[in-house]
Amino acid sequence: MSSNPVAETVASLIPRARAELTELVAFKSVADFEQFPRSESEAAANWVADALRADGFQDVALLDTPDGTQSVYGFLPGPEGAKTVLLYAHYDVQPPLDEAGWVSPPFELTERDGRWYGRGAADCKGGVIMHLLALRALQANGGVPVNVKVIAEGSEEMGTGGLQRYAEEHPELLAADTIVIGDAGNFRVGLPTVTSTLRGMTMLRVRIDTLEGNLHSGQFGGAAPDALGALIRVLDSLRAKDGSTTVDGLTDEASWDGLQYDEEQFRTDAKVLDGVELIGSGPVADRIWSRPAVTVLGIDCPPVVGATPSVQASARALVSLRVPPGVDAAAATKLLEAHLTAHTPWGARVSMEQIGQGQPFRADTASPAYAAMAEAMAVAYPGEEMQYAGQGGSIPLCNTLASLYPQAEILLIGLSEPEAQIHAVNESVSPEELERLSVTEALFLRNYAAS
Repeated sequence: MSSNPVAETVASLIPRARAELTELVAFKSVADFEQFPRSESEAAANWVADALRADGFQDVALLDTPDGTQSVYGFLPGPEGAKTVLLYAHYDVQPPLDEAGWVSPPFELTERDGRWYGRGAADCKGGVIMHLLALRALQANGGVPVNVKVIAEGSEEMGTGGLQRYAEEHPELLAADTIVIGDAGNFRVGLPTVTSTLRGMTMLRVRIDTLEGNLHSGQFGGAAPDALGALIRVLDSLRAKDGSTTVDGLTDEASWDGLQYDEEQFRTDAKVLDGVELIGSGPVADRIWSRPAVTVLGIDCPPVVGATPSVQASARALVSLRVPPGVDAAAATKLLEAHLTAHTPWGARVSMEQIGQGQPFRADTASPAYAAMAEAMAVAYPGEEMQYAGQGGSIPLCNTLASLYPQAEILLIGLSEPEAQIHAVNESVSPEELERLSVTEALFLRNYAAS
């Protein structure tokens, strides 16, 4: 990175950033209060609020959102008549999954091989730290040239929509000229990338019932309808032979015309086992950024250990559908529900409960803010040009903000590059990427203020 005062300041702040991220990662802030204490999320929210106050933010508040979680808001005034930029991140995290699979404890930030490991290190507690670093660098070098609003969400990973509904009820709160969503990531380490599209999502909890109670498989098996078998049939109907998603009425033919994803590189990034084929057809970028993708997230059934010879009376599954840009998530949900109903065999009773939903998103990359971001990335990443990529994941707030503030420009950057392994065991963040993206954001704010 070429020498400049902002970059030098960010570099000097990295030890402090590591200490702060260590504190923030230590909170088990999973917004599923059946699994993790609510107090952990509340403590993380208070940590973010205290950090904003310490950096001079005004009107800092813990917002009680309709899904029972808290989002943290703060306002940092800029010069008279300045533009307003909203910086977004979230402090809630995914569960650690199999803690035995972690090389180091998931809620203890640990340095290893030049990366910092811990749940939320990249997604998205690192994003909170990135925003703080960028603003501190500007404050140390002439001041922040725009009005800044920060919003740190408390339930993004759960998809329960608390902040979306709060924003709709208080539309003036997050109004801004430009919005920077710090919850995306570079295509690979060292390649500056903005995310220009997001797939939406819907989640359904599916239940199948066939009997009043479990039966002895020796006495009744062969004629008594097996609910778990029926569920397996239903779930199998969601995929073609090559593994591509097949939801009746939902097209699977869209293509991606931006940055392409080499198949061998994808296999490496996804850690696909030798000899195991990728699913779907066409370029990888089409499959993960432009087309629908169904995933069975979980199944309620007896574990192998302790299982008895029984015909199961009931079975449940949690099904996720990623919805590509250009498709309405509510319409996709109806198609998924209709498909599951139509493919339930043997007259079994099927019921569904929607758990979460978010619309897909497509940014306007021709806006002045994107030019300001390209300039900033060229400085923070010498010799590299800003790239445009999609993201297979969903950030439901994006479409809410785009709807509330149609004139606002929305950019997505962040720390979740492939090596970060977000949502998986051994999630990590690259401190070099944290440094470069903090410089990027600081220079972007300067460039944007002058545009």
